[in-house]
Amino acid sequence: MTGLVTALLAVVVLGALAAFGAGAGMTAVFGIYVPYAAVVIFVVFFVRKVLGWASSPVPFAIPTTGGQQKSLPWIKQQRFDSPATRWQTFIRMALEVLFFRSLFRNTKLDNRSAEGRVGYGSAKALWLFALMFHYSFLIIFLRHFRFFLNPVPAAITGIAFVDSIFQIAAPTLYLTDVFFLLAVCFLLVRRIADPKVAYISLFQDYFPLFLLLGIGGTGVWMRYFSKVDVIAVRELARGLVTLNPVIPANVDPTFYIHLFLVCVLWAYFPFSKLMHLGGVFLSPTRNLPNNTRMARHINPWNDPSIKPHSYEEYEDEFREKMIEAGLPVDKEA
Repeated sequence: MTGLVTALLAVVVLGALAAFGAGAGMTAVFGIYVPYAAVVIFVVFFVRKVLGWASSPVPFAIPTTGGQQKSLPWIKQQRFDSPATRWQTFIRMALEVLFFRSLFRNTKLDNRSAEGRVGYGSAKALWLFALMFHYSFLIIFLRHFRFFLNPVPAAITGIAFVDSIFQIAAPTLYLTDVFFLLAVCFLLVRRIADPKVAYISLFQDYFPLFLLLGIGGTGVWMRYFSKVDVIAVRELARGLVTLNPVIPANVDPTFYIHLFLVCVLWAYFPFSKLMHLGGVFLSPTRNLPNNTRMARHINPWNDPSIKPHSYEEYEDEFREKMIEAGLPVDKEA
């Protein structure tokens, strides 16, 4: 529980810091300098980490599989659970990135003591809320481009129209705002309430969730309750993009809390588990075909002076010792 409390206090302190700074006349710091610093930190360290992963050796083919590998013609292959070609691997990656396919097959373990056995059951809730969270986050992110672009592209306008298609309340309720907060709350409650997940959870697991909850909460508050001056916010956003920022007057302090928490998320992103955004594409457990029976995986980082050592050569070198140890050999001494 220490990580939980510490993460919550950290987000509360960060929000209070932004509120105090905005009230003390430091709006330029939180409206201009902090956003620029956060973007620089995000870009530099994101690229650095991705390049580090891309330059790491892959000595073995270690794709994780969930089905039958390609084998004899009369044995049906699970093409996208155990891909044998690059095209099948691409489809598998697309299903994983876009639809969280492996998470869809997640199971839960039940200790059915009354029946005297252990049982496995479906656990689709995590898949559903994880999918809801990621796609809501994506749509909200794209929707915010209307603050930075002039004129606003038709695609962004279309996304906002579909998101608010039910025309609920005034201002119009965006469905992704509700889905985002519901999903983050579910992920947070699951991490607290599930004893197995809570046992392995640390500060770095709770902090992003509280940070996202703070960002979503302040965003909803500004849109539906405090009714922040959208024209002033758009003026600041476009000024930041054009490198000619101007701090607008009389903007609700909640905006600076919201903006500061977003900046913290951007700066924290490359150092956190959120980097699975870039890492999923570079994971050898996902991006390699499972074709080790058809093609030999050779590590391209191998030293050219190191020659392959076949089993025949290995046995020739150690045959007498293998026989003494009682190990089977292909050729007698």
